Amino acid sequence: MNAARSGIVEKLVTKAVIERNLIEEDDRILVAASGGKDSTVMAWALSRVRPAIRKNYELAAVHIASDFCACCKKAALEERLAEWGVSFTDIPVPIIGRLKPGRTMNCYWCSTQRRMELLKYAGERGFNKIALGHHLDDIIETFFMNMTAKGQLSAMPILLKYRKYPVSIIRPLCFVEERQIIACAEEKGILKAACTCPFGVNSSRKIIRKRIADFTGNSGAVKRRILRSVDRAGLLAGE
Repeated sequence: MNAARSGIVEKLVTKAVIERNLIEEDDRILVAASGGKDSTVMAWALSRVRPAIRKNYELAAVHIASDFCACCKKAALEERLAEWGVSFTDIPVPIIGRLKPGRTMNCYWCSTQRRMELLKYAGERGFNKIALGHHLDDIIETFFMNMTAKGQLSAMPILLKYRKYPVSIIRPLCFVEERQIIACAEEKGILKAACTCPFGVNSSRKIIRKRIADFTGNSGAVKRRILRSVDRAGLLAGE
C-alpha cells in the first residue's frame, strides 16, 4: 500500500513531464526548495523519473531563507536531497527587511521576493528551468482566487516561458493532489523534516480551499475535471 503511494506521485510527475514537455535533453533544473513537503516530494520525484522520460538533465536545489521563518530543518533537507543526487544551496534574503515603511508582510510580497531571487540565482549560474512545487489543488485554488477576488480568468501555467529571462518555470506536480503528496511524504519520512509558513495560517487561500472542498465533495475526479476545463480554456499555458 505505502509503496503504491509514492509510485502514484512518480507516475503523475512522469505524465506531466512527458505530456507537457517540461524537461528536455541537457536541461539544468533548479528546484525551489522551500523545505516544505511539496517541493521536497517534487525533488524526490524529479530524481526518479529519468529512466521513464529518457532525458539527461541536472538537478540542483536552492532554499531562500527568509528573515521571519527559521523552522526549516536545513541539515535534514540537505541530507535527503543528497540521497537523491540533488545539490543544495541556502541563500539568506531579508524579505521583511525589504518592506517599505508602513507596509505589512503578506504572501504576495514574499512570493515576489522569492521569485526574484530564484530568477537571479538561476540566471547567474546557467540554469534554464526553475521547478516550483505547486500541485493540482494549488492551481485550482489560484484559478478561483483570481476569479473571485480579481475578476480575472487566469491560473498558474504548467510551463511558463519568460520573454525577459532565459529561464522557464515548470510545475511537475500539476497532476498531483495535495493528499497524494502528503501520503508520499509520510511514506518517505519527508514530513518529519518539513516546515510550515507562519503567515499562511489564516490566508485567503485556505478559505477558498475549504469552499472548493465543499462544492466538490473533495473528489479527486471532480478536481481533475476542473483542471481539464481550465486547461481547455488555455489558462495553463504561459508565455
